[in-house]
Amino acid sequence: MRIAIIDTSTTRAAIISDGLREAGLDDLVVIDAAGPLAAQIEAAQPEVVLINLENPSRDLLEDFFAMSRALARPIAMFVDQSDAEATGAAIDAGVSAYVVDGLSKQRIKPVIDLAVRRFEAFSRLQRELDEAKNALTERATIDRAKAILMKRRAIDEPAAYALLRKQAMCTNRRIAEIAEAIVTSDALLGDME
Repeated sequence: MRIAIIDTSTTRAAIISDGLREAGLDDLVVIDAAGPLAAQIEAAQPEVVLINLENPSRDLLEDFFAMSRALARPIAMFVDQSDAEATGAAIDAGVSAYVVDGLSKQRIKPVIDLAVRRFEAFSRLQRELDEAKNALTERATIDRAKAILMKRRAIDEPAAYALLRKQAMCTNRRIAEIAEAIVTSDALLGDME
């Protein structure tokens, strides 16, 4: 597992690197916190990002939170000081593990493991939510297409659905795609009666 380490102190970055190596993780990349973070992270292609900030200012935290929103990777963040607002911002930004005043060599590996597991769980929930939203959208489109067919062909709902299903089977497309085409053409052509 490749881990990117971001720390404003090279001494602390070395301590973190040593702790990770002792835990058997040696594919490490130390990112220069003063340089362009996004470009360095993109070049490093890490599976996990570990950020350690000794005494972060609001602006620095906001920069890191903006970066973490853009990354689709587990992020573990260690800070020496925090408040409820900063903690909430970290969670909203997608930080998987946010540890206050708790950086020590022996804790780094378990926190990274936690960050990876939380990230995977959150990603799974996000995928399920997206699938549910898509299913609802498709269902609404199918219902709209059935209503259009019922009106235009003077048929009942089961017959309209059977028409959609038959067309989908004949054209080897999904019912939702056929329904979308019907709704789109109805919007374009309107009532042609």
